[in-house]
Amino acid sequence: LPITKDGLAPYYIISSAEASSNLARFNSVSYGYRAKDYTSVDDMIEKSRSEGFGSEVKRRIMLGTYALSSGYYDAYYNKAQKFRAKLKADFQEAFKKYDIILGPVSPILPFKIGERCEDPTAMYLADIYTININLATVPALSMPGGKSKEGLPVGIQLIGDTFTEDKIYKVAYQLEKKLALEFDREV
Repeated sequence: LPITKDGLAPYYIISSAEASSNLARFNSVSYGYRAKDYTSVDDMIEKSRSEGFGSEVKRRIMLGTYALSSGYYDAYYNKAQKFRAKLKADFQEAFKKYDIILGPVSPILPFKIGERCEDPTAMYLADIYTININLATVPALSMPGGKSKEGLPVGIQLIGDTFTEDKIYKVAYQLEKKLALEFDREV
């Protein structure tokens, strides 16, 4: 699936466009958080969105609004949707030969909580192996696959064709038994 290496930009364009579109209804009048102090309806909406949405949500809304705007729709959103269609076709072709695709969850080992928050691009790149699954709308299961030599957990994912979740669960169960993984059950 060589096309999957190019999925990052289309995924963030499509998901941001959907976020922008879906979050537009959170106007603090009908839906969503409402600021405590405001002087007018416009002030209430502005303050509510400023206080209620975090920086990543605001970033996605801005990117999505831009991608859906007049003059940029064809250049960004439409191209991303064409990529999505090609990716779906590639996965369908792969599933003619393979029942399950096994792959990594992330190209990097786990990092400390909050470690990469200031660099959205680094955070986005950590998703490169899972975002294509969402674009292709195929089921997948992520599970522990062992530990690195540094003792950090390594995740693996099982990807299946549409409506083959039962097969994915069965393979995951057998793989879990085979790997004899011990899960930390502390909450």
